[in-house]
Amino acid sequence: MRTYFSTALSAVLLVLLAVLVPLSALSAWVDLEIDDTDRYVAAVAPLASDPDVRNTVADLITDEAMKQIDVGPLQDTVRDFLHQAVQSFTTTDAFQAAWNAANRTAHEAVTAALDGQSGESVTIDLAPVTDKVKQNLVDNGVPFADQIPVQHTDIQIISADRADQLRQSFRWLRAAGVWPAVGTLVLALLAVVLAWVRGGPGRRGSALAALSATAVAGAGFAIGALVLRGALAYARNRVLAEVPGNEKDGAAAVYDALTASLRTTVWIVFGTGLALAVCAVAARIWAQRVLPVPSGA
Repeated sequence: MRTYFSTALSAVLLVLLAVLVPLSALSAWVDLEIDDTDRYVAAVAPLASDPDVRNTVADLITDEAMKQIDVGPLQDTVRDFLHQAVQSFTTTDAFQAAWNAANRTAHEAVTAALDGQSGESVTIDLAPVTDKVKQNLVDNGVPFADQIPVQHTDIQIISADRADQLRQSFRWLRAAGVWPAVGTLVLALLAVVLAWVRGGPGRRGSALAALSATAVAGAGFAIGALVLRGALAYARNRVLAEVPGNEKDGAAAVYDALTASLRTTVWIVFGTGLALAVCAVAARIWAQRVLPVPSGA
């Protein structure tokens, strides 16, 4: 009977950890990175040197500019020239500063959109970047640069329909903060302590039970990390499937930058959990051979 009861408890602990680990990581990520302006900007700042983002920015700004420019048969030539000029600007320090400023301003809009009303997509407004591009090109005497309109030109990160599906989860994760992570660690520790207390007779039984619980907890953390990795990959595919084609590469770069810390967390938790499980199993095998069997057992 004790064996069946222990097996049932192990299965419950394994399932709980496999569910709680990804939820804990996501809620901590929202609290520590997505809700924090400085960390958010730091996460997306390197994207200013990402080729896909630079190309997306150049495409969007050039497309908006060409709506205001009509040079007849030279339209394609002027577009190529203007696109090259904008793309050249994206390699400068001025673009890096403009990108950071745009994302610092956009952070409030992004969090407001995820916490706002239905029907709102999540975007990054390129107007501050466009303004810096226009000033730079005008100062350098680039033809037609003065006709570039400084208006809302967005990179869509999450479509309105997908954002509607994510808002409730985002609000829950924001409210939970880091507490699910704390609760998950406490649960694993309590499971080990309970196994020690309810172990078999003598120090040997308690030690074997505690090591078994530790191995199960480690496996639960490792499985939970893999569940989170799968969820991130699935969410990425679903989100990018609804982004317009000319913005897909830029949106993918932004998504990957914002979830980089989560992917790092996945491998840290997976490695730690796997190592814990392997060490606990090895220690249990050693304890079975070394610790004396209680008399009468």
